[in-house]
Parts: sequence; C-alpha cells; structure tokens
Amino acid sequence: MTTTAADYMWFEDRFPDLAEAYCFTLVHKLTPSEVLQRLDGRDEPALTGAEAVVEAAFDLSQQSDGKRQLIAMTAMGPWTLLIEPNGYLGVTEDRALPASAGTRWISHFVNINGLDSFLWAEDSVRRLWFEPIFPDHRWGTTPDELLDVMHNIGFHFGEDSPETDVSPLAAFALAQHMTGVAITPELLEGTTFTCCSAEVR
Repeated sequence: MTTTAADYMWFEDRFPDLAEAYCFTLVHKLTPSEVLQRLDGRDEPALTGAEAVVEAAFDLSQQSDGKRQLIAMTAMGPWTLLIEPNGYLGVTEDRALPASAGTRWISHFVNINGLDSFLWAEDSVRRLWFEPIFPDHRWGTTPDELLDVMHNIGFHFGEDSPETDVSPLAAFALAQHMTGVAITPELLEGTTFTCCSAEVR
C-alpha cells in the first residue's frame, strides 16, 4: 500500500514547534559520524525526543548568533536520519551535493514563511529538486522519474488546488517511498539522538 500525505496528518498536531520550520534528511549507507564529517560538524550532547531537540536548536542558534545549526541524527537500518529544527543545511546544494558523494541523499524542508523544497541528490548530482507546494516545476537530471508516485502520494498539480495544503506532508510520504523509512510519532518522541552542529554559511 502506498504511503500518502494522509499518513502524516499527525505531524503538525503532535509536534507543532518542529512542524513550524524543519529540515528532514535521509542519507544512505553513511553512519551519523560519517555524516558529521561530511558536514564539517562538531559533536553536541545527545538528546532524547523532538521537544528537547527543538529547544536545544533554538538555544544554539541564539548563542551562536545564528551561525550554527543543530542536527539530531539516528541510524535507521542502512539510512541515517538528520533532523534540523528551523534548519536547511540538508537542502542547501553547496553542502548537500558534495556530502552525497557515493551515496543517496533525500531531504525536504519547510520554513516559517511557508517556503519549502525537496531534494534528491545522488553521488553529488541533483536528480530532483522542486517546491512541494508547486510540484509542476521540477529540476534535476531525472525530474519526472517519480511523477506518477507524486500524483498518488498527494501532491497537487495544475489547477487541482486543495482546500488544505498538504504538500509538506506529501514530502514526508515521498521520502518514505524513496527510502523505506517511516517517520513516526514514537520515533520522534522516544529516540535518543546523536547530535552535532554545523556552521551556517
């Protein structure tokens, strides 16, 4: 059964602070320590649960005058999940494309102003980039490879405008389709995350 945006309707209700602005990234066959190295990060104390991660991310941003971003990481089978509250390093191509060398990098982002993006990078190549709210406009070397999946998952194309914008939730569903990794409330509430911070350039 195909995962759709409807399967992530819980996200905004259960995690409102994180849902305001975030970047979720999944990296294939790299450990959290290897991802940290590729992002030129430094270790930070481990944290349990999304609420603690969000609080620490805002504290770090204030302490560093916005120059460092907290990243919470955990291994999920062959993937490493990265969560950036109020962050965007995962979709920043001058960081993500080099970091994707030899692997697959799937990332999606929303900020407090409603801007959003989805990035699929593979071996330093941008395979797909688009704004989930405007899925008709796609860039990359394979911009249409997932088009049928995107329609089925819940992205709205052309004149098909929904009463409620579910494009951020559809991005979660697309990432799950591409990786097999489901983001769940239990994962966000109960995981003890390895944490690091990286410079915002």
